[in-house]
Amino acid sequence: MRMKTYRAATSTAAFAKVKSELGDEAVILSNKTVTENGCKCCEIVAAVESDIRPRRPQQDTKEDVVDAALRDSVGWQREWSQIKGQILALMKPQMDLNLLSPKQRIALEYLEREEVDERVLTHVYCTMRETRDLPVMGALDPLLKATPFKAGTWANTFHAFAGPGGAGKTSSLVRLALRMKKEQPRMRLCLATADGGRGKGRLVLKHYAELSGLAFREIITKEDFALLQSEARQFDMILIDLPGLSGRTTLEEWSHLYGLDECPDLSIHLVMNPYYSKGQFERFVDKYKSEQLASVIWTKLDEACTFGAILNMAFAGGLPVSALSYAPGLKNSISPASEEMIWRLMFMRKLPDGNTQP
Repeated sequence: MRMKTYRAATSTAAFAKVKSELGDEAVILSNKTVTENGCKCCEIVAAVESDIRPRRPQQDTKEDVVDAALRDSVGWQREWSQIKGQILALMKPQMDLNLLSPKQRIALEYLEREEVDERVLTHVYCTMRETRDLPVMGALDPLLKATPFKAGTWANTFHAFAGPGGAGKTSSLVRLALRMKKEQPRMRLCLATADGGRGKGRLVLKHYAELSGLAFREIITKEDFALLQSEARQFDMILIDLPGLSGRTTLEEWSHLYGLDECPDLSIHLVMNPYYSKGQFERFVDKYKSEQLASVIWTKLDEACTFGAILNMAFAGGLPVSALSYAPGLKNSISPASEEMIWRLMFMRKLPDGNTQP
């Protein structure tokens, strides 16, 4: 067995080095925080069997890249996605809107303009076709639920904010913290960052924690999260800013590396924008799937021109919406979600602050 030591600013970066050089067969022997040149960093000791050689980067030709892509494209997941697309393409011409009532037909056409996915439209059509007099909301209500993000709604202490880079994880965390602190001044909040300790998000989080008199913690390794767990009784709620995950790293892998998957008192909230493409949504659903995933927070609603993605995500993931962010400022720019609020946004284009989105 060969062992090698890797150091990086974060566990994620160190783990990426391990996977890059030693591959998926590598065994993690230790994961700890050390000091190098006066700065804290993560040190991982990994090992592989002696007959497994580290992978070396190689220059692929254009033909190699195309061949690899074609080989990947025959995977069962992509095949199943293609099969579903073909089934939906066959079903859509059979969706005779004349079988619906005028209100039902108008609602279905409106949802299609809002870029609601064909799978959702097909489900709604079949539900309304079975009962011609069924109110439109009778078909839609079961598809989307809300669990407002506010004190008293969630029983657990730890709340982590995950999602792609630029989605608004840090700003959503700060906005919700400021809102809860305003509503309950005596509430004991802790803001924590797991974003490497050197990014812009860390500085923003630390700045607002100091301004608002909130506790602030940094999570660089699994040990840091374990220490934060030991302090949990000091706080009513701990909000954790997770980093955007690059490459093929998944939320489940990252959570396991830091020990978050072993914390039963943790809920993860996926932060998303409504204007990602369909392909990006499908990728994010797969990348950020987790048994601890508890809700979706929608941000930058004031920048969106359609809101069908909210219904698409609810249908695909079955997760409730917990908060809606709709303005650039950090104060009075986010609201705990309600189902009525979401449907007003969908059909009336009313933002939570009462403004109408053009």
